[in-house]
Amino acid sequence: MKLSIVIVNYNVEHFLEQCLFSVRKAIANIEAEVYVVDNNSVDGSLKMLAEKFPEVKVIANKNNVGFSRANNQAIKISTGEYVLLLNPDTVVEDDTFTKTIEFMDTHPDAGGLGVKMVDGKGRFLPESKRGLPTPSTAFYKMFGLTKLFPHSKRFARYYMGHLDNDEINEVEILAGAFMLMRRETLDKCGLLDETFFMYGEDIDLSYRITLAGYKNYYYPKTRIIHYKGESTKKTSVNYVLVFYKAMEIFVKKHFADKGAKTFSFFINIAIYLKAFLALLSQFFSKSIQPLLDAVLGYGGLAAISYFWGSTVIYEGSGSYPSTLFAIILPIYLLIWLMTAYFSGAYDKPYKISPATGGIFVGSLLILILYALLPENLRFSRALILLGMIWMSAEMSLTRWIGYVLNRPNFQYGKNAKKRFLVIGSESETERVQHLLQSTSIKPDFIGLISPDDEKKLPDNYLGELHQVPDIIEIYKINEIIFCSKDISHQTIIDKMEEWHSSLDYKIAPEDTLSIIGSNSINTRGDLYTIDIKTISTNSNKRKKRLFDIISSLFGIIFWIFLIFFINKPFHFLKSCFKVLFGRYSWIGYCELNDPEKLKLPKIKKGIFDPSMNMSRTGLSEEEKEQLNLMYARDYSLSKDVNFFFRALRKS
Repeated sequence: MKLSIVIVNYNVEHFLEQCLFSVRKAIANIEAEVYVVDNNSVDGSLKMLAEKFPEVKVIANKNNVGFSRANNQAIKISTGEYVLLLNPDTVVEDDTFTKTIEFMDTHPDAGGLGVKMVDGKGRFLPESKRGLPTPSTAFYKMFGLTKLFPHSKRFARYYMGHLDNDEINEVEILAGAFMLMRRETLDKCGLLDETFFMYGEDIDLSYRITLAGYKNYYYPKTRIIHYKGESTKKTSVNYVLVFYKAMEIFVKKHFADKGAKTFSFFINIAIYLKAFLALLSQFFSKSIQPLLDAVLGYGGLAAISYFWGSTVIYEGSGSYPSTLFAIILPIYLLIWLMTAYFSGAYDKPYKISPATGGIFVGSLLILILYALLPENLRFSRALILLGMIWMSAEMSLTRWIGYVLNRPNFQYGKNAKKRFLVIGSESETERVQHLLQSTSIKPDFIGLISPDDEKKLPDNYLGELHQVPDIIEIYKINEIIFCSKDISHQTIIDKMEEWHSSLDYKIAPEDTLSIIGSNSINTRGDLYTIDIKTISTNSNKRKKRLFDIISSLFGIIFWIFLIFFINKPFHFLKSCFKVLFGRYSWIGYCELNDPEKLKLPKIKKGIFDPSMNMSRTGLSEEEKEQLNLMYARDYSLSKDVNFFFRALRKS
């Protein structure tokens, strides 16, 4: 056996699927074996492997044993002359293995090899080549000097910034995303150190390869896409703690006599400082807009109240009492912010219409509350009207300014304009078009491009691959989807590097319901799947839960009156409590013999289901599957309301 490929998977089914499609192409002419070690994933990865990649050897762990131990499990039973550790969130070129093995065969001094990595937008990833994190190198990275001087041989040694990105060079550390090693080297220096659970094991093994008398090479004559950061977000506190603690373990292990204690002191300061900054970053990213609305909202309400009281109500002889400013206005503000939240005003991307809609609903609730307040707490209704105008204006203005300044997570209008180019054969582009049109994305434009410049263009195609730059400009394209069944991964990466970096690139693997690419809603370089997910959006989950709570409370409060209209009143009352406490939802999927078959988003089990809307009973399994599919894909609150009242009449 020439090559053994080891992939450790943990809940990244879509990435793993795309990775294995690319691996299957790349090993077509190589004697190779592929191992996937699954660390107890719950996302359907094992089922996908069994259905689509029966040739892959699977090790299914019953718990998450970590990256090092999982890799070692497969390495110990593999038989290849070379062993490749490969991340599941990667895509290899069709000739990646051929080229790298040829290099290793002709360079017997090479113990390990890494390749050029690009992210989902075709941008070079500096971790493709790294230096040994000695205490000084690690210090420069942790305190930001590496970013300040990215090409300095001294300060940027962590990423070997002084070396040419496109030249073969000897390096000190290989990236665990793609780590090709000679079997005899592993026999000599040992396997991965299982002391490292997730990070640092590649650094440790790379260093031990050099201690064993071999060299590590950076080989940029082939490339891979690495959608880095899918399983762990690098701004998270968990990442900071685990990564830098791993670096501390490495330094203590290999540099115990070179100031490790001093380094440990400084690294712990850096760890807690970075963890604190990560917490702050997370807090502000989630709460900055609500805080801004609260501060500006209260400031405007207080100013309006003072002006209205002193000039209209008291005509210059005074103003409203402090009770209004200390109690009533904060209550009004809280109601407006809560109704705006439940209307989707704080869903990303931020939009104007949910904010103003929520303010209008909040104003109605405040008017109801106003009528229930004692006389001494009732201030002018004009304040409610003026407050509604101010809150609507403030929320609209801040969101519009965010959009104009091109800030992330701000959107103007009902939907972002999604203008796609799909590159592939007629059958594949038709499949991708159907995927796009059957989701909540609602494309503004879909243009088709032929991947073959020599064949005659079908009538519905805009042009050929070499014409894409002009087509991008003319049709204002912002997203490009490559059909990997028809286009080599070399070509895909070539075009990603060649075309506009402002574009979003996605890859549609063959025979799958997912499209994977360069961005999620909020970030670059993350998972992006186009799948049947409408019911699982934050907005729809919130609406569904809100309907469950309100309808359950209504049912409990007015149950004594409803017993005359419901066939099973006590069963209904029991159901109200089940739904209120979150054990059930009013509407769920139809029960199926194989509920995992469609891989629909997870929702709570329902008291009722969409079949209650049908005029007949005894639906077939296929009909139930279709109902579930339509419910998940085209979910709306009105559907739940409709199903609920129809079910009540039938029950």
